[in-house]
Amino acid sequence: MSRLEQVAPGLKRWSTWHPEWRQEVGAVAVDTPDGLVLIDPLDPPPEVRNPEHVLVTVWWHARSAGELGAPHVWAPTRDVRRLKNRGVVVTDAFEKDPELPGGIKAFATAREGEVVYYLPQQKALVVGDVLLGAGAKPNASSDPLRLAPDAWLEGATTKQLVKSLLPLLDVPLERILVSHGDPVLSGGKDVLQALIAPEKA
Repeated sequence: MSRLEQVAPGLKRWSTWHPEWRQEVGAVAVDTPDGLVLIDPLDPPPEVRNPEHVLVTVWWHARSAGELGAPHVWAPTRDVRRLKNRGVVVTDAFEKDPELPGGIKAFATAREGEVVYYLPQQKALVVGDVLLGAGAKPNASSDPLRLAPDAWLEGATTKQLVKSLLPLLDVPLERILVSHGDPVLSGGKDVLQALIAPEKA
């Protein structure tokens, strides 16, 4: 059974074994004035199984999004058809600068159809696949954060990915909650800057 871990006030994370990926993957629950929000949920613990909103970072992170009965399922417009093929009906598709529940912000990445979510109240970034934490495969390492491998970028380049992530350095950032590997629970901005803009570190 997955166990919720309190990351910050109103913010919890859990990890669950992914049978296809053959590794544990992370997911997030955040309490907002607009109700409970889950991001990329997979087999959520009982305490968070009745969300008002589900946010998906990228279509192959459909996971349990279609099984929870959430009134609102949010995803980038270009992911809607692929999510539907996975049994997830997107009720709230968005493009650039959407008004998401609880003031959550979506940042586009160079990887087509993938966004990262910024939680301003908790100064936290929630990431699907474009950033990996320590211990994540492929090529697991002890680095606290690394970029997705080239093979995952679907036509984008590492340089384009880095450029798309640079705006994240302009927001107050303490935590980076990755789907794959260990989360960064403090000093997130410094860790991200060392990865994508070391000349400014």
